[in-house]
Amino acid sequence: MSSSLPHVAIVGATGAVGVEFLHILEQRRFPHASLRLLASPRSSGKKLHFAGAQLPVEPLTPESFKGIDIALFSAGGSISKEYGPIATAAGASVVDNSSAFRMTQGVPLVIPEVNPDAMPTTIGPRGNGAGIIANPNCTTIILLMALTPLRRAFGVSRAVVSTYQAASGAGAKGMDELLSQTDAALHGREVVPGMFPEPYAFNLFSHNTAIDPVTGLNVEESKVIHETHKIWSDASVRISPTCIRVPVLRAHAESANVTLSRPAMLGEVRAALENAAGVTVVDDRANNKFPTPLKASGGDDVLVGRLRADLSQLEAGASPEGPTRGFDLFICGDQLRKGAALNAVQIAEMLLARAGR
Repeated sequence: MSSSLPHVAIVGATGAVGVEFLHILEQRRFPHASLRLLASPRSSGKKLHFAGAQLPVEPLTPESFKGIDIALFSAGGSISKEYGPIATAAGASVVDNSSAFRMTQGVPLVIPEVNPDAMPTTIGPRGNGAGIIANPNCTTIILLMALTPLRRAFGVSRAVVSTYQAASGAGAKGMDELLSQTDAALHGREVVPGMFPEPYAFNLFSHNTAIDPVTGLNVEESKVIHETHKIWSDASVRISPTCIRVPVLRAHAESANVTLSRPAMLGEVRAALENAAGVTVVDDRANNKFPTPLKASGGDDVLVGRLRADLSQLEAGASPEGPTRGFDLFICGDQLRKGAALNAVQIAEMLLARAGR
């Protein structure tokens, strides 16, 4: 890298994830020599708050990456495909939050707590750029933060997952649509769908991505399957997801039914989760206190609760307090933080550590 401290750029700085990048870089005191905020020309000249200062937003151009060491991208797949290679050619390491490169062979797809070994062992062929590193889909990150501790301890052979995905997954426009439709519904006005195919306020519907005519999977569901296989380096794990939009502003929830490779006691499952980095167990049966999107919002950890044996997978006559392979759990995580910006910043921190910064 060009100095003892990296020069950093945020592409898509005015979007929901871009703004979250700023919050997290400030909160974690990410070391940097400079910070360049990049967005579309219509945002040029806008100023964003960072560490007590007002930083100007610059228009994104091919020349934007001169002198940049780390570029955090969150401006959509088409922008990443166009400008990601330009940034790496200029010597920057790109951490991309879009789906553009996730399944590209040779591009690491990284959750630092899950597969840190997928990170490059060297910092680029010229020593000043690690190429492109992909940030997984938010749904996949939140799921695997909960399932990986179980996989490490007992193995995982199958997972059936139902997701309850917040408006934040569609960015600022999705959040704005939920808010405006809710206001309209509460005041007796007509609720007219905009970016979503169905009314969002007081409703839920299948995730708004295209459906494969053969498999019946939507794009979001396919991402969960294929990204999990890549991150775990194991295509034998059977994943059956159903992804649903719910009228929650921020933070995704997921219900997972897991089949372990080896039987375990409920206490052992709980201990594996309690000892996992980035996971907090919220599982108070006596008071009916479990993870919720509101509890997860603004936090870094993924919350896991409703831990219980799956009675349908018990052997005949077996007790739910004994060892079994089937378990149910409920998971909540902030899509804008661990599901997006935080994970990317953690990758950038790993880049600095690999570079000895």
